Amino acid sequence: MFTHRHRQRRILRNKNKLTLTDLENGQTGNIVLIAGGRMAAKRLADLGLTPGIEIKILRKALFSGPIVIEACGSKLVIGQGLASKIFVGLK
Repeated sequence: MFTHRHRQRRILRNKNKLTLTDLENGQTGNIVLIAGGRMAAKRLADLGLTPGIEIKILRKALFSGPIVIEACGSKLVIGQGLASKIFVGLK
């Protein structure tokens, strides 16, 4: 679940990887990487968001508001800061 910093940089250079905040309403993708620290990764894992999980954007608030997502049959609301640490590959 945790990756080393040099491996994160190599993964992030791939153009197919976007952050959760880059997706538009209705787009789906699979979580590839969580680029936060131990506490951010633990918080997301507690919500069921781990690499490999399919995720769908249901609604993005304007400006810096929260993002409503669907993952594993549950609807979750995630703030912009935490969402910017989740990297996804588009389906």
